[in-house]
Amino acid sequence: MPIHPSVTELEKLVIDKESYKRMLEEWLKYSWRWAVNEKYKLVFKVQASILRALREFLDSKGFVEVLSPIIGPVTDPGIRGAKQASIDFYGAEYKVMSSAILYKQYMARVLGKIYFVSPNIRLEPPDSIFTGRHLVEFYQLDLEMYKATYHEAMDLAEDLITYVVKYVRDVHGKELEAVLGRQLYEFKRPFKRYSHKEAVEFVNKLGCENSPREELRWECEKVMSAHHDSPFFVYDYPRGSRGFYDREDPERPGVLRDFDMLYPEGFGEAISGAEREFEPERLVERIREGGEDPAKYQWFLQMAKELYPLQTAGFGIGVERLTRYICGLRAVWEARPYPKVAGIIGGP
Repeated sequence: MPIHPSVTELEKLVIDKESYKRMLEEWLKYSWRWAVNEKYKLVFKVQASILRALREFLDSKGFVEVLSPIIGPVTDPGIRGAKQASIDFYGAEYKVMSSAILYKQYMARVLGKIYFVSPNIRLEPPDSIFTGRHLVEFYQLDLEMYKATYHEAMDLAEDLITYVVKYVRDVHGKELEAVLGRQLYEFKRPFKRYSHKEAVEFVNKLGCENSPREELRWECEKVMSAHHDSPFFVYDYPRGSRGFYDREDPERPGVLRDFDMLYPEGFGEAISGAEREFEPERLVERIREGGEDPAKYQWFLQMAKELYPLQTAGFGIGVERLTRYICGLRAVWEARPYPKVAGIIGGP
């Protein structure tokens, strides 16, 4: 399946970066002007159905929805080039959540299977405005399971995405085709699964050079995505390419028990997930390896000791990225009212 026309349209827009930036500034500053269009009325209705379907599926599988934190002493440090936002919390520096990943682990221990629908802030680098995939402010569904493996998490992710797309197709299929020209096809299952090594070989053969020691570059994700007509997984990333909380396989040093799911048609990353590192001494080692001070994670390390062994697995899925894929949009800034992207200020 080739790259979707909307992804190709974005690629053409960003060739002239200055012109694209001026267009995007206008788009963001006056979002109420385009939000009233029939196209975006449908996008926002579809997004509401996506959230309803996500909850409906997880609730049917015994998951419990839990309130997510907004601020805390620490947040996810493994956010791929983005910076964390901080506030003064009564004289102490607290972080605004870039992901509530550290918090959902103990709630999984409490309730077994849980999920958040949580707002996140990531101060993305300025060049992220050209990817079509990055917002500074976005929502994520984050779930976690106690005593689960990353293969079980992948199985759940496959079932979840398949359910949501079918739900939206049943409810909005005719409108999507009439208003957006978007047809949603039934996925081929099971989804293909590539080790990170296999994925790197795949994209390198297509001319998108990627280091075997690093995550797939955004451009390489898009290239690989364009060669699939259903979502697919990339798993077993190398140690050092992800956050300290992704568990290293004790039988395969240097290999993390984690994964990404990618959408087809050039839309790129959909989901990131993993088993979690739970040995307290390993956590300290991995935190230091990432250039962080373990003292900052005092509550988290204390929790890991008291609830040992805190063995969980889970994943997060961006709501705006899922909306973009289902609606066939150019970029995630079309999938959110009052969007905010890196470096552009002045809008609502």
